[in-house]
Amino acid sequence: MHAQLLVYISIIAISGVFNLYLFAYVFHKRHFYKSISTYFLAYIFAIIIYCFGSVFSLMSTNIIELKFWTAVMYLGLPFASPLGLLFVTKYLAIKLKRGYIIYMLTIPTISSILVATNDMHHLYYRRLEIDPVLGAPYFLQEIGIWYLVQGILTFGCMLAAFILLASHYKEMSEQYKPQIIALMFGHLVPMFTGFIYLLGLTPRGIDPVPMVIWISSLLCLWAINSSQLFKIMPVAKDVIFNSINDAVMVLDESLRLVEINQACKIQFPGVNHSILGTNINKIWNDLFNIPFTLKIGITEASIKLNEEKVYQVRMSMLDPLRNINGYLVIFTDITEIKRLQALLEYQAYYDELTQIYNRRAFLQQCELDLADSQKKGAPFAIVLMDVDHFKKVNDIYGHHIGDQLLEHIVTICKLYLTNGEVFARYGGEEFVFSLTDYTTAKAEALANMIRDHIKKTPMITSEGEIGITLSLGIAEAERGVGETVSSLLNKADKALYQAKRTGRNKVNVYCQGNVVI
Repeated sequence: MHAQLLVYISIIAISGVFNLYLFAYVFHKRHFYKSISTYFLAYIFAIIIYCFGSVFSLMSTNIIELKFWTAVMYLGLPFASPLGLLFVTKYLAIKLKRGYIIYMLTIPTISSILVATNDMHHLYYRRLEIDPVLGAPYFLQEIGIWYLVQGILTFGCMLAAFILLASHYKEMSEQYKPQIIALMFGHLVPMFTGFIYLLGLTPRGIDPVPMVIWISSLLCLWAINSSQLFKIMPVAKDVIFNSINDAVMVLDESLRLVEINQACKIQFPGVNHSILGTNINKIWNDLFNIPFTLKIGITEASIKLNEEKVYQVRMSMLDPLRNINGYLVIFTDITEIKRLQALLEYQAYYDELTQIYNRRAFLQQCELDLADSQKKGAPFAIVLMDVDHFKKVNDIYGHHIGDQLLEHIVTICKLYLTNGEVFARYGGEEFVFSLTDYTTAKAEALANMIRDHIKKTPMITSEGEIGITLSLGIAEAERGVGETVSSLLNKADKALYQAKRTGRNKVNVYCQGNVVI
C-alpha cells in the first residue's frame, strides 16, 4: 500500500471516527434534544457506515472484496442525504407529508439492494472492476440507470437542505445565525465535493466525499457545543414566536427593544425592525401616549390604542437562571372580551325593551342613594308607577302594540327625569323612579306633571290613537326610623294600590293612617 493511498484511508477513517464520536455524544444526551435527535442520529449513522465502508473498500485486494465493501458502503451512502434533509426540516419545524418521507427513503433502499445484487442485472453499475492500470483497490466504473436516479435524489436532498437553511437565515436573531451557517456549510462541502467528483476532477478511482465529511462533522459538533444546537431550535421557536396571536416585545436588560414578532408588527403600525434598539419608554409613549410603568409580574388590562383596541399587558423576565437577562412584554388583545363584558353588564342592568334600568340596577343604585341621603339628612322619595288597563291594550291590539306603548311612556317620562333621578322598569307595566332631595310635595308635583302629560298624549298607531293613563304611588323616607329601600317600595306599592282602587289616573301619597289597604 503506497503512501498516497494510506493518506486517503487515514482521512476517511478520521471522518468515520469524528462521526462515531458525534453519534455517541448526541446519543448520550438524546433526552435533552427530544425527537430531533432521532433524525440526527439516523443521519450520522448512515454517514458512519458510508465512511467505514469506504475505508475497507480502499483496503480491498480483489474485485470480490471491492464489491462486498461497496455493498456495505451503500447501506449508508444513499440514506445520508435524505436523512440529512429530514433532519433540517425537523430543525426548521417544516412538516413533511408521510408520502414524501416514504419516497425519500424508498429510493435509497432500492439502491442498496441493487448494489448488492448488481451482478444479476447491472442496473446500478454497468461495469465495476479493478483499474487495470492502477490496480486494487482503485476501480473503474460505468454507471447504470439507477445510479442516475440515486444521484438526482442525493444532490436534490443536499441542495434542498442548503436552500431551506439559507432561506431562513435572514429571519434569525444574530445569536442563532452561527447554527444556520454551520449547517449550511455542513451540507455544502460534501455537495460541492461530490459535484467535482462527477466532473472527473478528483483522483482516479477514489471517491473523495468521505474524505471531507469530517469538516461537516466538526461544524455540527461546534454548533452543538458552542451555540446550543438542538437545545435551542431557533427557527422552530421563531415559527411559534411569529404565529401566536399575542404581540410580543423582547427587551434587553436596559429596556431596549431587541426583538418583535409578526403579531406586534400587525397590531402596532410603525413598530418594525427599524426601531430595534430604541428604549421602550419612547416606544410606549409613541404608542399609547402614556409613560412606561410596567413592573415584573404586574398585569395591566386598560391600555388602549386609538380608543379602539384594549390590551392586557404582562411583563416577565426572560431566563435569569441561564444568564439570559431581559424582559418579555406580551400584549393580549382583549377588545372583544371587553366588548362582550360591557354588553353582558348592560344586559344585566338595563331593560331590553325600554333601554332604562331594570329592577336589579334600580335596587343597587337606590340603596346607595338612600344611604347617602340619610347620611346628609336630605329628603328622599320613591315613586311607583303603573299603566292603567294595560292588559286590555295587549288583548285588543296585541303585544307588539303593548311594547310600543311602554316605549312611548318611557320617552315622555325622560322629559321630566333629567336631574339624576334613577328611572327603571320595575316589572311588566310597572315603572319606578327614586328622587333625591325631593320632599313628598315636590315628588307629588312631578308625578302629576308626568301623569297629566301621558293623559294628554295618546299614542298614534296604525290602529288609531290609544289613550293612556297612569296610577302612581309615592313614599318618602322617614328620618330616624331606619328606612330601607324595601320598606319604601312597600309603602309606595300600598299608595299605588290605593290610587288604582279609588279610580286610577291619579297620584297617591303614602301616609300612615290614610292609606286604605
